[in-house]
Amino acid sequence: MALKDVIKVMVVDDMTVSRGLLESSLDQIGVRHVEYEKDGQAALKKLATKPAHLIISDYNMPVMDGLGLLKALRENEKTQKIGFILVTGTEDAKVIDKGKALGMNNYLKKPFTPESLRACIEAVLGPLG
Repeated sequence: MALKDVIKVMVVDDMTVSRGLLESSLDQIGVRHVEYEKDGQAALKKLATKPAHLIISDYNMPVMDGLGLLKALRENEKTQKIGFILVTGTEDAKVIDKGKALGMNNYLKKPFTPESLRACIEAVLGPLG
């Protein structure tokens, strides 16, 4: 069975349009098991009961931003090994550097295509199949 058929992904983004673009792209590349949350705090709460293999998180969100979510994930023994991709439209290298320091696995620059999302995921998890 291909990785894309079994992988569990959580998309965390406060913007409905952005979540929709990620959902559409994931669907196009064949990833079927996807959960959605509007901010880092809600994502952490759901992950406590429904684990994921990969988090694809926006950087700029209210309540808890993407880097806050990443920090919280890496500090918790149960979630520290979850793959993490930060989605950002910022050109600020400090954001990416901070993400790398916190244990970010990869990042995806907006705007993105289904192909660039697939390449980003495969760089973290290996071939989706």
